[in-house]
Amino acid sequence: MKSLTLPIDTARRFMRQATGLDTAFADVDTALGHLGFVQIDPINVCGRMHDHILRHRVQGYGEGDLMRHLHREGPRSAFEHHLPDSSNLAALPLDAWPHLQRAMKARAARESTWSGKLTPAEKKLAARILSRMADEGPLSSQDIESARKAKTHAWDSTTLAKSTLHKLFFHGRVLIARRDGIRRYYDLPEKVLPTGTLNAPMPSKDETARRLAELKLRQRRLAILKSSEVRALGDEIISVSIQELPKLKLHVLRRDLPQLEKAQNSPPSTSEPLLIAPLDPIIYDRRVTEQLWAFDYRWEVYVPPQKRQRGYYALPLLHGTHFTGHADLKADRESGKLHIVSSEGRSAKKAAKHLATFLGLRSARTC
Repeated sequence: MKSLTLPIDTARRFMRQATGLDTAFADVDTALGHLGFVQIDPINVCGRMHDHILRHRVQGYGEGDLMRHLHREGPRSAFEHHLPDSSNLAALPLDAWPHLQRAMKARAARESTWSGKLTPAEKKLAARILSRMADEGPLSSQDIESARKAKTHAWDSTTLAKSTLHKLFFHGRVLIARRDGIRRYYDLPEKVLPTGTLNAPMPSKDETARRLAELKLRQRRLAILKSSEVRALGDEIISVSIQELPKLKLHVLRRDLPQLEKAQNSPPSTSEPLLIAPLDPIIYDRRVTEQLWAFDYRWEVYVPPQKRQRGYYALPLLHGTHFTGHADLKADRESGKLHIVSSEGRSAKKAAKHLATFLGLRSARTC
């Protein structure tokens, strides 16, 4: 397997360019096809995760465009589901569906309060839910009468309807047909996805392993791979060393070599400062973020307030090939203002004003 050694600035420019931060994709479908998926998160403090990821990468992207794209009328080209090797919810292109099947079947057979096999009570309710969907179309948990439950786990649902729908979704027996705010409306897969997608043959275990390993590189373009992922990809990848970081071992897809060569010959970036998503592809792996980008960042949504260093929903500030600060922001939709709770970096306020415009707010104000 061929090996490359790159200067750190070239590697950073490549990640920017190859993940779509420097040249926007024509539309959401093109972005999904290139990145493999876009992570979805319901928290909306100053915009949602998926909108932060795509607003820098899709031409003319507006707040909520991903959800409108996923749930549009007529033939669909993408859908929502959990990645096979995690509980992360993502927007996925149709060709991902066959590679989810093995994980769905495994969940349906194991014990898990959140995603595992149905209890006898859930199984009985599931039959009624599926029958109603066949006749009535999309349903939310609010449309289904069921008993309340005693929570046995932090992720357990408070009603039998919610827990049953969650499990049916994890098992692939229902899909998200649309959303009303954060409320999900589920329907049968045959009413959401094209027939050709549903009838696609299940890939072999090795084919899905290769797909998931490739997905990591499609998402991040430079990534640390496990030995099993390296074996699965074989000659599709090339190992990459960084001149200034000899201990950091990365990999790149062989088909990305033209883009890598372009990054090597590109002048230093003079782009506008960007406030990027806390789980943006270029910083998703914190090991790479700390070493390659020399940026120690932690998403502090689940960190106790007294232990936070930057803030509840602090967005990293990327300027060229350097992270130069952050802005912790809060949107006040009623007053039409975006408040800066805290910030660091000379360009943070300028970038916050761009975000305010994207969110349809008048300006960025300091609390």
